[in-house]
Amino acid sequence: MTETLHLDGQSERDVALAVFQDRLGYHFTNPEYLERALTHSSRGVENYERLEFLGDRVLGLVIAEILYRTFPFEKEGSLARRHSALACTETLAKTARDLDIPTVVIASSAELASGGNKQDNLLADCMEAIIGAIFIDKGYVPCQEVITSLWGDKIYTLSQPPVDSKTALQEWAQARGLPIPVYEIVERSGPDHAPQFKIRVTLKDIEPMESTGSSRRVAEKTVAQVMLDKLNSEKT
Repeated sequence: MTETLHLDGQSERDVALAVFQDRLGYHFTNPEYLERALTHSSRGVENYERLEFLGDRVLGLVIAEILYRTFPFEKEGSLARRHSALACTETLAKTARDLDIPTVVIASSAELASGGNKQDNLLADCMEAIIGAIFIDKGYVPCQEVITSLWGDKIYTLSQPPVDSKTALQEWAQARGLPIPVYEIVERSGPDHAPQFKIRVTLKDIEPMESTGSSRRVAEKTVAQVMLDKLNSEKT
């Protein structure tokens, strides 16, 4: 498929990435790092996974340093909770959406058709990969600057990680003296680039529930929410 060229010779992809880098607040010396950070594994070997691994560690260090300097009188436990809230999947995904990352993700047509470029897990992975790419491109200081800018007020306001549905269901069970919920894969279907997982959650004295998702983690959260909704509806 031929890309449309603008008058200055740039392709639509080049223009989209230039606009994205404006939003990011960082322009890459080597744009190949950015391309790789935006490439999902469904497109082959050269994808964001290694950069994600690196970016996760860089993000953790930068946030830890920011918190250490910003809250000089807080104890370790409080700092740890703030860190978890700022580095969790939900916060990363929200930051990615604010940057409009779904519009520049490179993935297979099947992955895009299934909405994979809008899933929290993929967006969080891309966000970490971009941080890893900035580190490879120019080092630690630009990562500090980008993260400080993008995370902004969240550094001061987020003190607790969001409670996801799995945690909420576990807390519901423990409050009633029940064993923790058990999750098991019932079925895995679909091609490797767009798998579907059917997960069953079992809780003592409660009817088991099943749901599906594009990854085991997504399916587990979905089925936990299904069970929570059922339990809450039975209360009313």
